[in-house]
Amino acid sequence: MSAKLKPSRGAPHARIMGVGGYRPVRVVPNEEILKHIDSSDEWIRSRSGIVTRHWAGEDETVAEMALAASGKAIADAGITAEQIDAVVISTVSHFMQTPSVATEIAHRLGAGKPAAFDISAACAGFGYGLTVGKGLVVEGSATYVLVVGVERLSDLTDKEDRSTAFLFGDGAGAVVLGPSDVPAMGPTVWGSEGDKAGVIAQTVPWDRFTIGNIDELPVDAEGDVKFPALRQEGQTVFRWAVFEMAKVAQQALDAAGITADELDVFIPHQANMRIIDSMVKTLGLPSHVAVARDIETTGNTSAASIPLAMERMLATGQAKSGDTALVIGFGAGLVYAATVVTLP
Repeated sequence: MSAKLKPSRGAPHARIMGVGGYRPVRVVPNEEILKHIDSSDEWIRSRSGIVTRHWAGEDETVAEMALAASGKAIADAGITAEQIDAVVISTVSHFMQTPSVATEIAHRLGAGKPAAFDISAACAGFGYGLTVGKGLVVEGSATYVLVVGVERLSDLTDKEDRSTAFLFGDGAGAVVLGPSDVPAMGPTVWGSEGDKAGVIAQTVPWDRFTIGNIDELPVDAEGDVKFPALRQEGQTVFRWAVFEMAKVAQQALDAAGITADELDVFIPHQANMRIIDSMVKTLGLPSHVAVARDIETTGNTSAASIPLAMERMLATGQAKSGDTALVIGFGAGLVYAATVVTLP
């Protein structure tokens, strides 16, 4: 005879309760990037929209940046660290394979003994984390979930690669998810296109680098072996993001049951200003919709870009509490995730 399980007793819905961010102290202008590549400030701005980005110092580790952002998000949510039941960290630039950096964050925050784990979904990682966190709250496995996107992409930047040297920045963004009596997070439209996995990828895997086969590893101008870095096929990524991700964004609006006219804010992954502007046009967003363009001074921070942009929009008044926002992340994998949320 099969036993009858107790039904789960989670919240009817989940919501974002608080947001926090951390940007490294060091600001790197395009002029510094140009010391290593044959390009110009005008070319970088026209191709990406980036003017400056933040690069982390030696003491601004993935863990330290995540802690700073998390503390702000917890305070903004009006709860204590002890109330956090799960910590979900999205990153591709924490170089310790195990244990997860999430366990360190949970401990150092004083969160007690929450579930804690890392996820690797590149620039869609924050959206993946939101979806997992929402599920935990609604299913009943957690009341409050901390979701963090954090990257030190300067560690994975080939400063001599003209196609990527100017793109990447460092930082951390965090949100706290909690229970809600009304819908405040729409269904997630997410997926992957593994046949395009090579479009954005690491130059060499870690094992090849550590084995040190000099003849097969890339070298810099001085002949020294290069640390593994990120590379991408820019035009392929651009076309995919503009045409395919606009469709995914529309699907997220449809899944949430709203139209573009009912949207207040659009927070896409900060990959490229031209991609952002093209998506706005393709979606037909009306002029009243505030659009995140944090990439201009922050660069592409992968999993951290959406929460960092969200925090800045709320802090500057571009967006306000209660606004309806469409968020979408997309990147290496190729992976993507889009959803509609009510801003904290």
